[in-house]
Amino acid sequence: MNTKQVIVMRKDLNMRRGKQIAQGSHASMAFITKNFSISQTIDSQGDPCFFACLTFTEEINHWLENSFRKICVYVNSEEELQAVHQKALDSGLVSYMIEDNGATEFNGVKTKTCCAIGPHVDEKFKGITDHLPLL
Repeated sequence: MNTKQVIVMRKDLNMRRGKQIAQGSHASMAFITKNFSISQTIDSQGDPCFFACLTFTEEINHWLENSFRKICVYVNSEEELQAVHQKALDSGLVSYMIEDNGATEFNGVKTKTCCAIGPHVDEKFKGITDHLPLL
């Protein structure tokens, strides 16, 4: 099984390279943070005890255990980014949109910068991201 995650970045924003990397990193990790839950219980001495729970699909587990392969592609507008993100969701894929708060760029305006689709098996990306140019 070959698995990957595809990060789709908006090229029209002309973000600094460091900003692009940070935004792509946020997107890449979103699937973990969205599936992460913290629970609290009380231990035998009456003290609070916290534990984390993560539940993933077979595809995600394979990706985490084997490759962490990421493909970075780009689009030229927010409309294109939204369309790719929605097409992924409509196809049953995991996709997370990242919206920057605008604190360091974009003049304080919240801006959709990128999305991360997957991890999924390679075949599931056909017709969704395979036509997009590499970043």
